[in-house]
Amino acid sequence: MSVAAAERSAPEVRGRMTLAAHLREGRRRLLRAALAVLLGAVAGYLLSDAILELLRAPIAALAESRDASLNYDSVSAAFDLKVRIALYAGIALSSPVWLYQLFAFFVPGLTRRERRYTLGFFFAAAPLFVAGCVTGFDLFPHVVEMLASFAPSDDSTVLVASYYVDFVLKLVLAVGVAFVLPVFVVLLNFVGLLPGRAIVKGWRVAVLGILVFSALATPSADVVSMFLLAVPMAALYAAAAVVAVLHDRTVARRLDRELASVLDERMIACSD
Repeated sequence: MSVAAAERSAPEVRGRMTLAAHLREGRRRLLRAALAVLLGAVAGYLLSDAILELLRAPIAALAESRDASLNYDSVSAAFDLKVRIALYAGIALSSPVWLYQLFAFFVPGLTRRERRYTLGFFFAAAPLFVAGCVTGFDLFPHVVEMLASFAPSDDSTVLVASYYVDFVLKLVLAVGVAFVLPVFVVLLNFVGLLPGRAIVKGWRVAVLGILVFSALATPSADVVSMFLLAVPMAALYAAAAVVAVLHDRTVARRLDRELASVLDERMIACSD
C-alpha cells in the first residue's frame, strides 16, 4: 500500500452543508474579509506618505550622482498613487483576517487530517511570507540602482510614480511568494500527492529554478545580492525535503505496524 493510501486508511467524516447554507456562509465570510481589507486600507492611507518615502529612498540615492526624480503624469496621479498604496497596504495588513476567512470557508468540506495540515500550513506560511517581503524590501533599492545605472550619467532619470510603485511592490510580493513555495511542497507531501523521494530527486531542477529566479529578481551587478536570496530559498527547499522524507518514513512505519497487527489477528483467528 502506498503512502497516499496509508494516509487515507482511517475513515473520516466530512462536514456537510447544503448549497444554500454554503452560499450564505461564503457571503458572510466575504463581507468580513472585505471589511478587514477596507479597515486596512484606511490605515494604509494614513501610512501612505511614510511608505512612499521608504520607496523613494533609492531615487534619493540616485539624485546624488544624476538628475533623478519621481514624477506624476496627470493632475490626479498623486491621489491615485496614495489610493493604490492604501489598497496594497490594506491587503497586506488584513491578510491574517482574509486568509482565516478563506480557510474557515473550506474547513467544513475537509477531513480532520486535512484540517490539521491546512492549519499548520497557514501558521507556517504567514511568517515565511513576511520574511520574504522583508527580504524583498532589502533587495529592491539595489535593483533600482542597478537598472537606473544603464542610463548615461548625463541623462535624467524620470520615473513615473505609478509604474515605479507597481514595480517595487510586485518585486516584494514575488520574493514573499517564493519563500512560501516550500510550504506548498510539504503540504503536497502530507496529503500524499508528492513523495519525499521525488522532492529529493528533483533537487537539481529546484536549485536551477532558484538560481534563475534569484538572477531575475535581483539583477544587480554583484553576485552577492543574488546569493543572498538564493541561499535561504535553497535552505528552505532542503528543509522541506527533510520534512517530507521523515514524514514518509513515519507513515511507512505506521503502515508496517498496522499490517503486522492485521496479520497477527488473522493468525490468531486461524488458530482458533
